[in-house]
Amino acid sequence: MHILACVKQTPKSDNVKIDPATGCLIRSGAESAMNPFDEYALEEAVVLKEQLGGQVSVITMGPPAAENVLRDSIARGADKVYQLSDMAFAGSDTWSTSYALAKGAEKINEAQKIDLIICGKQTNDSDTGHIGPQISAWLNWPNAAFVKRVVKADEQCIVVERLTESGTEILQLPYPCVISVVKEISNPRVRSVKGRMAAKRAEVVKWTADDIGADKNKLGIQHCPTRVVKSFSPQRNTNAVVVDGANGKEKAAKLVALLKENKYI
Repeated sequence: MHILACVKQTPKSDNVKIDPATGCLIRSGAESAMNPFDEYALEEAVVLKEQLGGQVSVITMGPPAAENVLRDSIARGADKVYQLSDMAFAGSDTWSTSYALAKGAEKINEAQKIDLIICGKQTNDSDTGHIGPQISAWLNWPNAAFVKRVVKADEQCIVVERLTESGTEILQLPYPCVISVVKEISNPRVRSVKGRMAAKRAEVVKWTADDIGADKNKLGIQHCPTRVVKSFSPQRNTNAVVVDGANGKEKAAKLVALLKENKYI
């Protein structure tokens, strides 16, 4: 089985600054790491490889520094890594990003047939949850999002349990297909010494937009169908009201009166 995991380099800290003029995240100088949700996608890919045999490839789209998450992927059990890096990709929204990743997957598929693509349910810098389903749409492959458990996987199909608003459902998908997973699916392993050594020696295959045959009219901030009008950190109000009283009964009475005054009860 050939499994392709999609990963992204995102800010490691929750304390990310936003440019007040552009409304965009200020990434320069911020410590980065693999998107936490993608760790679970990669782990599940490696688990399936160990169960069924085959190979795990990993793809990312990002600047030169994003090579770090690919080497980290090797340390976690991946076999081959691919990086899409080109100024043509800069500022891409999820539509453009998923298009580029789908074109990259097509190129990988030409060399070695892909059976399954696994994505994390979302990224911690945008939280859209679009990429997995959009990749499946570009490729016209079956898709299941919010997968919490692989019930069964063999050479013909994969059976998964996915979260829904009302509970869960079981789906059977034929290969090739795309799934997006939630944290409940696995526990990312600790990087082994052997894996770390392999990560240092690994070859990172790097492709531009031209290399993957992408239409540049579908890439980058110039051609995105969506626009981020404004990004901001919500203001936190930490004001508190202390309810005084001679005893518990008096304090309780004042608290009830205060709640009624503010129409909470």
